[in-house]
Amino acid sequence: MSKKTLISLNLAESELEILNELSEKKEMSKSAVLRQALRMLGVLEQRVAQGEKLYFESLDKEKSELLLL
Repeated sequence: MSKKTLISLNLAESELEILNELSEKKEMSKSAVLRQALRMLGVLEQRVAQGEKLYFESLDKEKSELLLL
């Protein structure tokens, strides 16, 4: 098992609200939400570095948005 490190994190009230909402919605601990978010950001950064693009598309597919990181 990999070694874990305890960290301290300062969040703005709005960021803490988002973390709390995600934790409840996903039924995950706050730590698990943050770990998942870090893994996701790592994947996004890696794929963008490889020249890939990130798109968001509405359900009706009339609107799409390109996000460049």
